[in-house]
Amino acid sequence: MQADYVIVGAGSAGCAMAYRLSEAGVSVLVIEHGGTDAGPFIQMPAALSYPMNMKRYDWGFQTEPEPHLDNRTLVTPRGKVVGGSSSINGMVYVRGHAKDYDHWAEQGADGWSYADVLPYFKRMENWHDGGHGGDPDWRGKDGPLHVTRGPRKNPLFHAFVEAGRQAGYQVTDDYNGKQQEGFGPFEQTVWKGRRWSAANAYLKPALKRDNCDLTRAFARRIVIEDGRAVGVEVERGGKIEVIRAGREVIIAASAINSPKLLMLSGIGPATHLAEHGIEVIADRPGVGQNLQDHLEIYFQFASKKPITLYKHWNLVSKAVIGAQWLFTKTGLGASNQFESCAFIRSHAGVQYPDIQYHFLPIAVRYDGQASAEGHGFQAHTGPMRSPSRGEITLKSADPNEAPRIFFNYMSTDQDWEDFRACLRLTREVFGQEAMRDHVKHEIQPGAGLQSDDELDSFIREHAESAYHPCGTCRMGRADDPMAVVDPEMRVIGVEGLRLADSSVFPRITNGNLNGPSILVGEKASDHILGRPPLPPSNDEPWLHPDWETQQR
Repeated sequence: MQADYVIVGAGSAGCAMAYRLSEAGVSVLVIEHGGTDAGPFIQMPAALSYPMNMKRYDWGFQTEPEPHLDNRTLVTPRGKVVGGSSSINGMVYVRGHAKDYDHWAEQGADGWSYADVLPYFKRMENWHDGGHGGDPDWRGKDGPLHVTRGPRKNPLFHAFVEAGRQAGYQVTDDYNGKQQEGFGPFEQTVWKGRRWSAANAYLKPALKRDNCDLTRAFARRIVIEDGRAVGVEVERGGKIEVIRAGREVIIAASAINSPKLLMLSGIGPATHLAEHGIEVIADRPGVGQNLQDHLEIYFQFASKKPITLYKHWNLVSKAVIGAQWLFTKTGLGASNQFESCAFIRSHAGVQYPDIQYHFLPIAVRYDGQASAEGHGFQAHTGPMRSPSRGEITLKSADPNEAPRIFFNYMSTDQDWEDFRACLRLTREVFGQEAMRDHVKHEIQPGAGLQSDDELDSFIREHAESAYHPCGTCRMGRADDPMAVVDPEMRVIGVEGLRLADSSVFPRITNGNLNGPSILVGEKASDHILGRPPLPPSNDEPWLHPDWETQQR
């Protein structure tokens, strides 16, 4: 088996590249270890807690004990299925803030400033405002990725935004447009009631072309001859074979598996590779370093009124919702239920938002366990730009063994200050008049926890990953010793090898990472094809005029 381009991983970036490269007429072969995404557990938006907790669809990774979180071991779901993590995620669509990308460019990712990436966001989107307003000039209208807004029928979605306004924050009609900062409607990758994953948006249309194929196999390492990547060694049906690439091998295997694959192939920190008896082909100390994530708390309140989704938290109601969705793709099953959100700044002097809120009209955990209080609602919230950095390293030279995942969460004083500020600001929002008719009492953290020590202890015990790992093969200039890929996604030190997924992020972006991961695949495609990038945009994003002196 061979093709011009062999892509390892049918995830968010891999699917986008398969689509764009095959569209250009070259032959593409995608290697994916996971299986089909068919069936209601993945395709029904409201069922999102199921695939993430199913061995069939998830790699089943876990962190090492995290020393600053009571030595807890946290789950690290990654999609092992066509569509990758876009097939098991919460379907929340966030571009990230304009300043995130300007920071990338400042860190050596030349050509990746916001002006450079905005045209690619427009190219990938097919945006539907659903009659709710927004910034049409900032959005794409005919891309493969459908982006929609939930119906927001539950009054709690509007009460949350109004509480933010009453607390003195901005209200924004389109956080993916000119102004991210503020409270407003959330967007989701859902189309006609179905999860619109990278598989549905990009891969399935690509596979209809004669020059694009998908093979189920487990990638063991990249085959490198005379300093050039020529193929991928895979295990398929119990046999080990090599799939050859006529032009280039492209790794898009996630922020966990991409550095692992590089290291197994001899590309990484030389001393670490030597410890595992791996021949060093390129000494790149940055491989596996710079690991980042978003950590969050589920801030829960008991509800005075029985208007939350808890009334559907029984078998009969779930069956009715499931049946309605199965036959009509409508009803509560057709939304991820994240329909209002906010992005705010924690302090004066912070230039752009560093706290995110996902609002949900039920008090429930990600594993599907409802709060014992019954009717309730919650906001997932946490700081966006933690200074903590972790790493991905090998446990052994055996490709079948999961890598060692260590995020090193909450390892700086700044993390604790930011998180405490976040919790206190959240209480203030939910204490506004708009929430008076709804908030019965605080379930967690619980109103009794007020001091720094009490809040810290709660964070240690209850902070959870938002499942946004990134940064482990970061992009930078070719002369930067810690960079792994250059701004055209070429792996530094090896010919014929590129890497494009969330692991190339120099720093984590604001919000959920599916949108930026697809963006990387979209823009990488033009670099791979040797095409000039899309012309930069002149649109100026909104920044709070008094950010230096005011928190809101």
